Amino acid sequence: MKVFRRVYQSLVKYLEAAADFISEPEIEAFVKVLESIYRENRKAFVVGVGRSGLVGRAFTMRLMHLGFSAYVVGETVTPAARAGDLLIAISGSGRSAAVVAAAEVARSLGMKVVALTSFPDSPLAKKADLVVAIPGRTKVSHEDRWEIRQLLGLHEPLAPLGTQFEIVAQVVLDSVISELMYRLGVEEEDMKEYHANVEV
Repeated sequence: MKVFRRVYQSLVKYLEAAADFISEPEIEAFVKVLESIYRENRKAFVVGVGRSGLVGRAFTMRLMHLGFSAYVVGETVTPAARAGDLLIAISGSGRSAAVVAAAEVARSLGMKVVALTSFPDSPLAKKADLVVAIPGRTKVSHEDRWEIRQLLGLHEPLAPLGTQFEIVAQVVLDSVISELMYRLGVEEEDMKEYHANVEV
């Protein structure tokens, strides 16, 4: 179990160090966009592929529990989007073809686009109204800047592919949910009213 414990501890350390690279102004702007979508009764759509898509699904569920009209792009029950709705696009590399394409379509419809990515100069970021930079080694890249590698403890690959990005993105998005609960005056008991009750 040498690898398990070493990687577990390294990932926890990485997550803590990554907090220093999360921009509070970016998070504040993201939360304000979500507040606006909620109060104006607009729809929020979330897109991501692979494990980033799974992170997006978890976030969509929590938005729904808060009372948002929230949907995952590509699902059979996802409704039409309209101008003024929101697309939240998640891609560590910012180059995932399906995610970039979804952002392009969203822009053409007059939607707002928020991108969560490790690369603020990526194709996805260039199509976004707001970029929330998430530090992380992605499946197609690594961090070359020495000072960032040192601060994040990137002396060796911690886990395969885009694990670091996905873990940090999950924690960032769950923290955004808690901030929204506070600002919207929503309690956990209120969220339970939206929780699925037809289950097997």
